[in-house]
Amino acid sequence: MNIREGMPLLARHEGEWEGTYTYVDREGNIVDRHASHLSCTFPPEHPDRYVQVNRYRWEDGRTEEHTFPGVFDGRDRLYFDTERIKGVTWCLDENTAYLTWRYKAAAAELDQRLFELIVLSDDGTERSRVWQWLENGVCVRRTLINEKRIG
Repeated sequence: MNIREGMPLLARHEGEWEGTYTYVDREGNIVDRHASHLSCTFPPEHPDRYVQVNRYRWEDGRTEEHTFPGVFDGRDRLYFDTERIKGVTWCLDENTAYLTWRYKAAAAELDQRLFELIVLSDDGTERSRVWQWLENGVCVRRTLINEKRIG
């Protein structure tokens, strides 16, 4: 089974997305905000692969770009293992995906885990995402992401 058959919700995320990432601390205070452009693709030569490229842009001119290739397990999970993160995602229902991961750099310093809920609108034009950052079992921040499909 290829990834599009095994994870049809993920296939609906294919395309270009623009949005805003807003980071809040435990008390809900904004600690960071930046614009984003994400590209979600399925390389045709690899039917079990997914590639996401995240581009971030801050108002002060800083930019970052990160690529996250994933490998489909042939059943219902997509695994990520890059220099930056290690994680897994799966679909909960026809609109909702769940992702859990660890930043490899932080893993050596503290017990940090991230949990993300991704909800795609029924018409596929918008999605909302929420990350919860846990350190030693305690939620220390959240990331709120609103995105619109631009292509």
